[in-house]
Amino acid sequence: MKIGVLALQGAVAEHIRSINQTGAEGVPIKKVEQLSDIDGLIIPGGESTTIGKLMRKYNFLEPIRSFSEQGKPVFGTCAGLIVLAKQIAGGEESHLGLMDIQVARNAFGRQRESFETDLPVKGIEETVRAVFIRAPLILTVGEEVEVLSTYKDEIVTARQGHLLAASYHPELTDDYRLHQYFADMIKEAKAAVQL
Repeated sequence: MKIGVLALQGAVAEHIRSINQTGAEGVPIKKVEQLSDIDGLIIPGGESTTIGKLMRKYNFLEPIRSFSEQGKPVFGTCAGLIVLAKQIAGGEESHLGLMDIQVARNAFGRQRESFETDLPVKGIEETVRAVFIRAPLILTVGEEVEVLSTYKDEIVTARQGHLLAASYHPELTDDYRLHQYFADMIKEAKAAVQL
């Protein structure tokens, strides 16, 4: 199983390390053509406006949308969550617009307000170590979106079918269970295609 990490900006090497710990193969994705070789895609943290600009510059938007339309799982972390969202609070234009969520950028404040916590996530036994750095927040979710975890009553992990989003950086810890959860989503999606 190959899981791609969009390698335009952000913690690409850290995600690949976490993917490799699940037994899957992590691949940095720098060209649109590479999307046809992978089973799932992670859009990492970084700066959402910059990632959006680079995705437009290198013509990634439509190919990633069609990748998702094929039922292939996509996982956005931190800025990647913003890139996945249908709505960004404050009127900023959405990027991929795949997930029926509204997000607020930098909802947890600036860099110095960064923190780590142990987070209960639905579907994962025991808490997941989560690193919040200038993290966005999921303000509202559509009917098909399942909330997987909250922090102080705010939504920070959500799933909509084959789409997964987290406000934090799971790749900046040694805890790779959220990547394992995503790998399991890919296995489910592959099994569904074979039916």
